[in-house]
Amino acid sequence: MASSGEAAAERVLGQEHLLNTLLAERDGLLSVLDRVLALHGTARLIREAAGADAGFVAEVEGTSQAVIRWLAGNRTDSLQDLAVPIGQGVGGRVLALGRPVRVSDYVTARTITHQFDGLVSREDMSAMLAVPILEDRPGSTRTVAVAYAALRGPGQFGDDAVRAVQAVAADAARALRLADRAALVQATAVAAERQRMQAALHDSVGAMLFSIGAQVRDLRSTLPDNPILRSRLGRLESDISAASLALREALLALAESSPERALPIEIAEHCRSFEARTGVPARFIQLGQVPPLDAERTTLLISAVREGLLNVEKHAEAAAVVVSLGEVDGGVQVAVADDGAVRRADGGEEPGDGTGLGVRLLADKASRLGGRASLVHDEDGGTTLRLLVPGPPR
Repeated sequence: MASSGEAAAERVLGQEHLLNTLLAERDGLLSVLDRVLALHGTARLIREAAGADAGFVAEVEGTSQAVIRWLAGNRTDSLQDLAVPIGQGVGGRVLALGRPVRVSDYVTARTITHQFDGLVSREDMSAMLAVPILEDRPGSTRTVAVAYAALRGPGQFGDDAVRAVQAVAADAARALRLADRAALVQATAVAAERQRMQAALHDSVGAMLFSIGAQVRDLRSTLPDNPILRSRLGRLESDISAASLALREALLALAESSPERALPIEIAEHCRSFEARTGVPARFIQLGQVPPLDAERTTLLISAVREGLLNVEKHAEAAAVVVSLGEVDGGVQVAVADDGAVRRADGGEEPGDGTGLGVRLLADKASRLGGRASLVHDEDGGTTLRLLVPGPPR
């Protein structure tokens, strides 16, 4: 009996350990998908990685400064929200050079400027190391934040500490990319929901107000000998007109969206409609932010998505579709990929290389803009339509 009770207790402990592990994984995932939590966690990790007394992170704001927002191991608030212009202090030098900078004693170092000596002295800091957190973009790399480590009392940061903080900075850069993508997906989902709300309100409340207004006008015209009632109906008609105007203004506010956000919203809506129409799962993935595009380029990209989904619906026995949008080679590309096989007119399957009229027209339009389009059938099944347009001239 005792042995069975002990076994049950062990199973409970094992399940509790598994639950705690899952909760820790969840907390870690949430911190990665939230920019603020990711950077705050980076400040704590810096202390551990470098064996430092304090760690802090400054996020680049604008083009010429970084602001210290997240601190771990600080004794005062003297560095909180401190703006560090490019070229000033250790962090400003990192912004200027784009590489790690370290000093063995901050207030006496000759390689940096000393605008912040008083603030650093309040924290009793001596040696300091700063490393850029870099964002890789097509053809370029830019500093998006600065990771700091600091010691109190004697000591200095060696090469191992530099490499350790650089590793933390690389992890932070990946976390920021994930957080930005999560925020972008969330913003796109919210905007798409606003668009659906706009359509629903227009079709329901808008139509209802129009109908009531028409009935009031008809009623007024049938009561020529009742001035009191006609007056009341006139006021009611005015109130209905005011309500209709307020509704139109609300609908316009719901519809407001920047051009770069309108493109993913439109693509997401096409995916949703395709899935509802066919029952085939259609997933939309946005691979980072895209630059603002003019109406011609935006329309062409949306047309490519529409054509790709139509081809899947008509010609492929697909189980799933993935539509992606992202920056490629300095331009913006959409891709519609499915896992089905192309159907022949006789009902068989063939992965042939032919492209339809719709795809050829897309290719011609893309070519006129300096872009390209392609339809590729994979040997193992599946088809991918890609269309790339260059960014608008600056």
